Amino acid sequence: MASKPGILTDWPWTPLGNFKYVVLAPWAIHAMYSFLVKDEKERDVAHFLIFPFLLWRMLHNQLWISLSRHRTAKGNNRIVDKGIEFEQVDRERNWDDQIIFNGIIFYVAYFTLPGASHMPLWRADGVVVTILLHTGPVEFLYYWLHRALHHHYLYSRYHSHHHSSIVTEPITSVIHPFAEHIGYFLLFSIPLLTVIFTGTRSIVSFVGYISYIDFMNNMGHCNFELVPKWLFSIFPFLKYLMYTPSFHSLHHTQFRTNYSLFMPFYDYMYGTMDKSSDVLYEKSLTRPEESPDVVHLTHLTTPDSIYHIRLGFASVASKPYISKWYLRLMWPLTSSYMMLIWICSRTFVLERNHFNKLKLQTWVIPKYRIQYFLKWQNEPINSLIEEAILDAEQRGVNVLSLGLLNQGEELNIYGELYIHRNPKLKIKVVDGSSLAVAVVLNSIPKGTTQVLFRGKLSKVAYFTALALCQKGIQVATFHEEEYAKINMKLNTKLGGKLALSKNYAHKIWLVGDGLTKEEQLKAPKGTLFIPFSQFPPKRMRKDCFYHTTPAMMSPTSFENMDSCENWLPRRAMSAWRVAGILHALEGWNVHECGHAIFDIEKIWEASLQHGFRPLMIPS
Repeated sequence: MASKPGILTDWPWTPLGNFKYVVLAPWAIHAMYSFLVKDEKERDVAHFLIFPFLLWRMLHNQLWISLSRHRTAKGNNRIVDKGIEFEQVDRERNWDDQIIFNGIIFYVAYFTLPGASHMPLWRADGVVVTILLHTGPVEFLYYWLHRALHHHYLYSRYHSHHHSSIVTEPITSVIHPFAEHIGYFLLFSIPLLTVIFTGTRSIVSFVGYISYIDFMNNMGHCNFELVPKWLFSIFPFLKYLMYTPSFHSLHHTQFRTNYSLFMPFYDYMYGTMDKSSDVLYEKSLTRPEESPDVVHLTHLTTPDSIYHIRLGFASVASKPYISKWYLRLMWPLTSSYMMLIWICSRTFVLERNHFNKLKLQTWVIPKYRIQYFLKWQNEPINSLIEEAILDAEQRGVNVLSLGLLNQGEELNIYGELYIHRNPKLKIKVVDGSSLAVAVVLNSIPKGTTQVLFRGKLSKVAYFTALALCQKGIQVATFHEEEYAKINMKLNTKLGGKLALSKNYAHKIWLVGDGLTKEEQLKAPKGTLFIPFSQFPPKRMRKDCFYHTTPAMMSPTSFENMDSCENWLPRRAMSAWRVAGILHALEGWNVHECGHAIFDIEKIWEASLQHGFRPLMIPS
């Protein structure tokens, strides 16, 4: 929002929220129906293609978003180091409004303008006219309009909304108030209206020109330099006809320079080109990939989780993961992604953060949760994890936390497998169990005298049970198999505090994977469910309380947080991820994996000292 919002700031369909697409439905349905029922001579391909073209524009923008976020996370050729936060993601979530607006204008123009219908596929003269009109009037008028928008009156009412994003993403390019978009469309319609009224219009000139605008807009705001130096060496005049991402980034950091649309020659002509443009271009172009201090390994969960990671849909990733109905409708695309991930099977960089001079990255193993339950997938998964560890070792990473990859004794002995295979590793492998135990223990209300364990037992569960028994708290389970497992693991240390329960009366339940709906329904009203596993139970009771999986809120100084970690709330981080950061901050030169565990009290105190805080739930 601009600092002093002017008239026509909001889009007309803002009150519709996510149902705003219905404004296009009548037009799109009519176009498709007409194409299907009319005979071949009366069919108008141009009319039919409007809606598919709008979908292509959305896909085009999304591809740029994913590419930009991946490249800026890796660090090579990154221009501006400052990160983005949730506030910017929220402000830019409606980037598709301008596509809806354009779609309505296209449909209205089709029915009202003579010559807008039955366009031929190609006309060379129309393409030439479009290029000349953009290079001349459009670029010239945009330059002066842009300078006018930086006058304090218009800037405070309109253009400051766009400049709220100092660090840009591709979609930042179209984040403007409604009134500003009207001005831009009138400007860009000059070539389009000219070819219509002169009878030189064609599908290629329309689609090509608008795709060119989208491409250049996205490229100029992507925050990584990708225009090769050899291009300007072979064609020196291009520096006046094509801007670069670093050129436009200076407009967002300096504000009073580099006003041009896509062709910088007007900045050269009127003396508004930033003098550091060439230096920043050279510096960004040669910038190497970043070497982090800490790497957090994770994996995909459900098939549609590909849209929830920060390389997916930015607005979806900025909220805790919940399966959305409209994502299920995208199953053909989701299936394609799954096949691509299955075939390529390469670990990729998802996210970068900074905290207390530490450079942090999150890497994704391209496997889904269901694959961890398939025994024939164990070796491929372990190979990918081991490759990631060795890659991190080669890059000089100090600590690697296993996160969701710490799937238990059956898969990799809680990470110890990789230490046995590579005994000379300098990098420290941390499974984070100690902090997970600490978080669970500190989530139990004070004064509790007994708790009930239920679910698949894990390293975290065993050491939590041990710590509770040592504190004099009774640990109960109503499954004989679970009782036997805990008793066998910790028999000499339980002090008689382990019991086999015959009822469901306990008000504090520590739960893992495998908790059933029937068991939840038997719990008394007001029961507090505290997960010790990495995946939360499905919430079946409205009269009970559910804690998150072991996690902590990150300090305010933790930079570049713009997406949620799976189902956790904003700025929350899993205990397994935090543990790796703490090992690096404290310089603990030990592995934490296998059946051993780090000092629970020590890591809990360290987390609080560094500004991490427990998550609170209603009580």
